[in-house]
Amino acid sequence: MDRKQRMAARHKHSAAGIDKSVRAFDRAMREAGVNASDKESFLNWAITSLWDTFKEQRMNQRIMIENEIRLLGLRLPNGTVKKEYTSTFRLPADRISDISLSGAEELGLKFEVLPDGECILSGRPKEAGDFTLRLRYSTVEGEPISELQLPVAFNPDPKELWRNIETDPNIPYYKRDSDSDFINVEAKAGGGKRKNMVAASQRGRSHAQEGKPRDDHFSLFHCEESDWYIMAVADGAGSARYSRWGSKVACETVIDHCKNLLLDNPEFEKAIADFKASPTDVDKRSVLTNMVHEIVLKGAKKAHDRINEVANREEGLKPKDFATTLMFAICKKYDFGWFIASFWVGDGAICLFDANNKTAKMLGTPDEGEFSGQTRFLTMPEIFRTADVYKRLRMAIVPDFTALFLMSDGVSDPMFETDRKLNDYASWNDFCDMLREGFPEDGIGGVDLSDDNEAAASQLLGWLDFWSPGNHDDRTIAILY
Repeated sequence: MDRKQRMAARHKHSAAGIDKSVRAFDRAMREAGVNASDKESFLNWAITSLWDTFKEQRMNQRIMIENEIRLLGLRLPNGTVKKEYTSTFRLPADRISDISLSGAEELGLKFEVLPDGECILSGRPKEAGDFTLRLRYSTVEGEPISELQLPVAFNPDPKELWRNIETDPNIPYYKRDSDSDFINVEAKAGGGKRKNMVAASQRGRSHAQEGKPRDDHFSLFHCEESDWYIMAVADGAGSARYSRWGSKVACETVIDHCKNLLLDNPEFEKAIADFKASPTDVDKRSVLTNMVHEIVLKGAKKAHDRINEVANREEGLKPKDFATTLMFAICKKYDFGWFIASFWVGDGAICLFDANNKTAKMLGTPDEGEFSGQTRFLTMPEIFRTADVYKRLRMAIVPDFTALFLMSDGVSDPMFETDRKLNDYASWNDFCDMLREGFPEDGIGGVDLSDDNEAAASQLLGWLDFWSPGNHDDRTIAILY
């Protein structure tokens, strides 16, 4: 049998089947008492009734699935603009299809549906506000697309809420809103690498919001002839009218005082060497201590007196109007190691960090007032009236170190939070990691403290823009490394 014959046979068989069904239908109609004239009407009624029943059943099935999804209690958590956002939920993939989330793409978000029904909404929201996303899906073929509204809110980036009003340059004792410096100390012929210095100071957001000036200050100095390093950081009191100038006067005064006494001072150099050779010798320690007092302690006292002179020049002003903290250090490398001496009054932190030996040595203790946020200031008359002032001095000889950090509390408070962390090596090691890596989630780069990197100054200034809720004070840091 050829192909045409086979097709003819199938058609004949099919036609025979239809004829048989028609005869059976007619017989059933006669037995039911339906005459020929009513047959068409009955057929129309039956088909319509069955179709309505079918549609109702299909609709009920869709409603049951919709109710099942509503009972899942889907909720989208709130997020923050420009911050990484992820929300996941699961839908019955065996009963629905064509799942989408309308409105997500416009907000900068991506919506994915995995084969097992897990749904993932992710990305960085690009707009703040309250929004309603529409979850759409198909249930039963032929039924309308189902939709579920999912509200979500994205908070604005906190940083964008802060204004940055430039300081009026015509105010008394004007100071730039930010500053940075890098001192590259090149290796001498035939010698090894020498340490560099970098510092940066950034006006805090709380001041920028109101157009107020930066109160912090720093100064750096390296003497090529004597190879002494001098670094100072000061934090002007926020409650003092001209503390911005008090911090500047304090830093510049101690730098000038120390560099003059260290330029050519063979007696001091000999006292350091003698102390290193006999560290338990009481007389040698006493000689060195007295010289440190002459250089470091008197430098702090001179800064105190100099601020008093500035205050007394204008009628109606007092030293407390220039209130400021102060920390500074003098450092030099010898064949036997590094000599370091420092003075510290106020809050913030001075730390000698050594990654090789896993040590972090605080060169003093931050002053704390009776109430939170209080401290002591260089301008207070009692600072130099008691023997307690000697406790503010530190001196040490160490083989080497990774970095000497001086920082105002605008940096130390958000970075360390507690006194325990200030004295913890692991916390300082974490701090160094943050300094090196930056804060990628906020778009803030790290600081490359490699040798001869002059870009470190601008990198450090940019790093100071890190975000820390509740910590919006001026930020200043100086590093010898």
